[in-house]
Amino acid sequence: MTIPVEQLADPVVRAFVTALNANDKDAFFGLLTPDATMSDDGTERNLRVWTEREVFSSNGRMEVEDETDGGRTLVATYTNDTWGSMRTAWRFTVEGDKVARFETGQATP
Repeated sequence: MTIPVEQLADPVVRAFVTALNANDKDAFFGLLTPDATMSDDGTERNLRVWTEREVFSSNGRMEVEDETDGGRTLVATYTNDTWGSMRTAWRFTVEGDKVARFETGQATP
């Protein structure tokens, strides 16, 4: 069962998921602090290079299954045209109305 994006608890995370699913680079990057960072499966990544490859050029999208920590931790089915679908975990650090960091990777069963 998925949680509709508009029902996600944290407004910044909700906007992040909305921009990602819409493939809207301007909105997506507008939600990040200038020095935002990210990791994928525990490895630090260049945020712009990673999102271009894993999100924007490959039609990335996420369907949220569960949220905890006030909406700042998600479990979602993440799908893109390169890798197909996988169950993923996302953790967000929000500062004000921006995402300062996100960590993603495969979710444990």
